[in-house]
Amino acid sequence: MGYQHAVTAYRPLIAGNWKMHGVEASLGEARAIGAWLEESPASARVAICPPATLIARLSAAMIGLPVEIGAQDCHSEANGAFTGDVSAEMVAEAGARLVILGHSERRAMHGESDAIVARKVAAALGVGLEPIICVGESLEERKAGAAVTIVEHQVRGSAPEILAGRPFAIAYEPVWAIGTGLVPTLAEIEDVHGAIRDVLGSLFGQAAGAVAILYGGSVKASNAAEILSAENVGGALVGGASLRAADFLPIIAAA
Repeated sequence: MGYQHAVTAYRPLIAGNWKMHGVEASLGEARAIGAWLEESPASARVAICPPATLIARLSAAMIGLPVEIGAQDCHSEANGAFTGDVSAEMVAEAGARLVILGHSERRAMHGESDAIVARKVAAALGVGLEPIICVGESLEERKAGAAVTIVEHQVRGSAPEILAGRPFAIAYEPVWAIGTGLVPTLAEIEDVHGAIRDVLGSLFGQAAGAVAILYGGSVKASNAAEILSAENVGGALVGGASLRAADFLPIIAAA
């Protein structure tokens, strides 16, 4: 029998991942999101994760508004000769309160293993950042019937013991659904999310009930309500649809 938790001890989280999009002119879209939420409070937590160059400016622009600011990555080391990288302390000092780690684009393009992700998680926790740990299978792995096995392995390898009792989220993003318009069926989403919940239970016991499991991959206004209603789906990690207030706000409202 899978791990069962008695209550849902978390607020859903809707996090926007701007990826390598966004310059100063983009701050207006974020402010529009914050202003709307101030007038119409959401039941979910809302976060925006801009490029590192915008973290400080976005944090300043959103003071007093109900939007949390996140980073898209951080290095596992506190400092050193790592040209082009930013440390957890750097993004926290800039104003980030959350950080996306282990996104499939980082895993594929930068060779990040589960072990590297786990070290980044530890670094993030060390400066008070809340990690959003990403996992997900490729299309080939899905076709081979290995999706659940792959994701379970990634969760076990990427979520170190130090997370026990600390705030964090897991984001399930099937690689083949990111930016493609393809979305798994609700049954497929629930199958993987249920497996993640079981693994978290085996790792962290009852404390796992406080962990939101987000879905990501071509989430948009037209499918958000259905996806967010699925069992064990505790929010969404949203890519392209988070770049414009008009596209992101309906997803937030659906939570």
